[in-house]
Amino acid sequence: MKIVLCCAGGFSTTMLMDSMKKTVKDSAKLNIDDFQFTAIPVDLLQSEVEGMDVLVIGPQIAHKIDYIKPIIDPYHIPYVIVDKDTYGKMDGATVMKMALIARKKADMQK
Repeated sequence: MKIVLCCAGGFSTTMLMDSMKKTVKDSAKLNIDDFQFTAIPVDLLQSEVEGMDVLVIGPQIAHKIDYIKPIIDPYHIPYVIVDKDTYGKMDGATVMKMALIARKKADMQK
């Protein structure tokens, strides 16, 4: 599963991505080999959309949803917007759960 984290610059999102990777590695149910994580600035979203399974949007770019949706909607890519408290805590477990639920909901709608 390819999970792309999208933000303004990249540094804090890389920290969140590392927290998500740790959550997967520490999980008894999830296998790290089943996941690919990428952190990108929103300006590179178009180049990463191919093969993306879930988009995780940082709170600092939530206002850009009108720019983001036309890029991901043709591919039927589910997305989650991380709230600032979860993001501030770098709570990778919660974000991972949000991403998995979004993908599962999208799969059920097919």
